[in-house]
Amino acid sequence: MTRFFFIVSLVLCGSGASAQQQPGHDACARDVTRHCRAVMNNGDSAVLACLKQNRAKLSKACDKVLTEHGQ
Repeated sequence: MTRFFFIVSLVLCGSGASAQQQPGHDACARDVTRHCRAVMNNGDSAVLACLKQNRAKLSKACDKVLTEHGQ
C-alpha cells in the first residue's frame, strides 16, 4: 500500500498537483488494490496504465481525481 501512495503522488505531482492532494490518494487506493494489484510492483506507469485500462470500473472519486489531473 505504501508503494501505491508513492505512485499516485508521482502521477498527481507529475501533472502539476500539489502534495496536499491526499484525497486523491484515498480516492484511488481501493481501485488500485482491486483492479491493479498484479502490476503494483511494475512501476508507476504500469499502475497508471492499469487504472486507465480499467476506467469503466473505477470508483467515481478515483475517476474524478484522474480526470482533474489530466489522466
